Amino acid sequence: MFFSATGKGRHHASRSGKRSMSSAIMTSPPPTNEAELLERARALAGMRLEQLAARAGWPCPADLRRNKGWSGQLLEALLGADAGSLAEPDFQQIGVELKTLPVDARGQPKESTYVCVVPLEGTRGEWKSSWVYRKLRRVLWIPVEADTAVPLPERRIGSPLLWSPDEEQERILREDWEELMNMVCMGELEQITARHGIALQIRPKAANARSLTWGIDAAGNRVPTTPRGFYLRSRFTAEILRRYYLTD
Repeated sequence: MFFSATGKGRHHASRSGKRSMSSAIMTSPPPTNEAELLERARALAGMRLEQLAARAGWPCPADLRRNKGWSGQLLEALLGADAGSLAEPDFQQIGVELKTLPVDARGQPKESTYVCVVPLEGTRGEWKSSWVYRKLRRVLWIPVEADTAVPLPERRIGSPLLWSPDEEQERILREDWEELMNMVCMGELEQITARHGIALQIRPKAANARSLTWGIDAAGNRVPTTPRGFYLRSRFTAEILRRYYLTD
């Protein structure tokens, strides 16, 4: 459904060595428009991760247990993402965010999708000036095979989708964001659970339990708390894929 073979032959990436993920031998310049970005992404569709790693000069790990985010960073390098860790779309010049979407053997998203960090201090602000809106205004979705029966190097990249939320999707996202940010600003962070939000949710985001940042409590005092992130629910991204691949 998502994966169509494009390359010929079998190219194996080296699985040894200590090269950092960020020190790729080959990275692409930023695309100058959406058509150029989409053309680059379509050229990768059907290729295996080991082929892409070889193209970039990266070692291909055997699994993602110690390499979370590796496939996304690899695609960023190959497609020319230039935002780095800034709270801006990955392709700054054209305002497009890249989101990889791990899918199972049935083509269903396997997990929720990280959007951005939740600002835990300050006022709510307006929806269209929020990090969430800037990240989701225009998204290049790339499905990535995540069937555990397939070894990581042999997993394939899917056909890309350049997407913007329609009126109804944006309404749902905006209302979720407003509800959640109201709770954050009222000092109700600890009352937020994964059940809040139809499409957008807030979840802890930290490498370990010792990672802390500052938030505010109900009295307006600064208090240490676990960093949080905004995530899209898998049922929301599943509907995006269903619409595109059933009507394309």
